[in-house]
Amino acid sequence: MQSPVFEVSLSGGFGIILPPHIIKPFLDKGQKRVKVEASFEEKSISFHGAIQKRGDRHFMMFGKNNQKALGVFPNDYFQLQFFEDDSKYGVEISEELEAVLLSDYDAYQIFESFTKGKKRGIIYMISRYTVSQTRIDKSILLCENLKKGIRDNRDLLKSF
Repeated sequence: MQSPVFEVSLSGGFGIILPPHIIKPFLDKGQKRVKVEASFEEKSISFHGAIQKRGDRHFMMFGKNNQKALGVFPNDYFQLQFFEDDSKYGVEISEELEAVLLSDYDAYQIFESFTKGKKRGIIYMISRYTVSQTRIDKSILLCENLKKGIRDNRDLLKSF
């Protein structure tokens, strides 16, 4: 499933108000997370996003990093297109984290017991590292800390 390309602008600095006719098919299927392709002039980016509701409007967060990568400012209009999110966690998991989790069954079981949001948070914590070896090292540390019973996100990547 995919939406047509539609035009939006920023609302309130970091949000995008979503047209009801665009999001209705996704919400009707129970999908609040979508893959997003955004484009502006010559640039385009892809990311995973959540359709959120505030009052009678639906919106999506569009943070500073996405704004900078796309080169948009508050008064700019840019294009979005939504696609069905068929990823396991609602975000792409790094190869390094996935491999380390699959090689450590106990840590994998603990990870899988978490809520979807906590899993995404952990995936984001690892994916912020740009060097592959660092992602591997942090993934191994994460698994060791999970097996020690550490559950607080602030402590998951600390050495004890």
